[in-house]
Amino acid sequence: MSDNRPAHAHVFLGAAHAQSERNVWAVIALTGAMMVVEIAGGAMFGSIALIADGFHMSTHAGALLLAALAYTLARRRADDPRFTFGTGKFGDLAGFASAIVLAMIAALIAYESIGRLIAPRPISFAEAIPIAVLGLIVNAVSAWLLSRGGHNHHHGHGHGHDHDDDSRVVDIDGALYALSIDEDGVPPRWRVEALDGASPAAASIELRRPDGRRETYALVARDGALISEATIPEPHAFVAALRVGAGVAEAAFLEPDHGHAHDSVHRDNNLRAAVVHVMADAAVSILVIVGLTLARGFGWLWMDPLAGLLGAGVIVSWSIGLIRDAGAVLLDMNPDARLTARLRAAIERDGDALLDLHLWRLGPGHLGAILAIETASGRDVADYRRAAMQVRRFSHLTIEVERKAEPPPPAAARRAIA
Repeated sequence: MSDNRPAHAHVFLGAAHAQSERNVWAVIALTGAMMVVEIAGGAMFGSIALIADGFHMSTHAGALLLAALAYTLARRRADDPRFTFGTGKFGDLAGFASAIVLAMIAALIAYESIGRLIAPRPISFAEAIPIAVLGLIVNAVSAWLLSRGGHNHHHGHGHGHDHDDDSRVVDIDGALYALSIDEDGVPPRWRVEALDGASPAAASIELRRPDGRRETYALVARDGALISEATIPEPHAFVAALRVGAGVAEAAFLEPDHGHAHDSVHRDNNLRAAVVHVMADAAVSILVIVGLTLARGFGWLWMDPLAGLLGAGVIVSWSIGLIRDAGAVLLDMNPDARLTARLRAAIERDGDALLDLHLWRLGPGHLGAILAIETASGRDVADYRRAAMQVRRFSHLTIEVERKAEPPPPAAARRAIA
């Protein structure tokens, strides 16, 4: 007996996909305009430094273009049936490629810096320093553009919440409801979605805090879900009881765990790659400004290539982290060992055996799971789906149930029966 629900959509894009796509295109426009101005200005005024920096900007514009195209293709091909698990990994593929480009840029910077340490060259400080300052300004503006609403879990009150895998799925009279705290760029409010059909006309949530205080939240229909009018004050550690009609179900919320597992599930590696390109350029600009200033003030010409070597080291460290994390997604590594343990415990708590478990990331904030279960009970696929979804709301869930064969009766029993 199995259940893979083939009819549902496979759109596994990040929650902030559209905003991130717009932001990256805006940064490309800014970087491209700066590149044209520098190259044209260098040609008009005979400044090789301006022309060189303009072509340097073109490498980052190319990397950002890769990120933007990944967003666009992932969105346009989201419903393409050829992508059996959706296009959520387009961003991870682009992020991996961008990380390789970053490492190559770092190698070129290191090579040029070592050459200048061995054979110093004269520096046109009057042109080089203003160009570095201008590049830093452009990168600062670019970083600001990329950070505007692009991070999947950026919150107005200054810190992120994972709420132990974001949502709780509860069962009320056979219907499943996803109960979560919606605070993506807005004050935190309750959000309830019906997973088995239309949202109920009326529902409410009673919150019970550890100190005994109780709070009641009325829910209103909005954007295909039920949203609370009142916001939820900190701390977000409590038991929430969802009431739909006469039915009630409880779910516990804990204070967030800011660990790497949550980051690996929700991180947008495509946006991260774009940010790393911008931040790497900004870091190099700062080091160049410092190096050039010291070289000009004290005659230390070796400070400029030394700053280049330090910048190359910073870029390499960032690119390695990006290669590791994007590669883990592309290779379908388990993104959350803690969630795996919780899922196993939920399935095996009544004596059933979880024979096989695969957990992987489908896209930013989206997880898929495949479960093979052996049982001697009368539980069916729907029972196990409900148990799994109460651990976490999976975007794609495939369940196979095998019935455990009854052991043959002892020989004495067989003789008695005969």
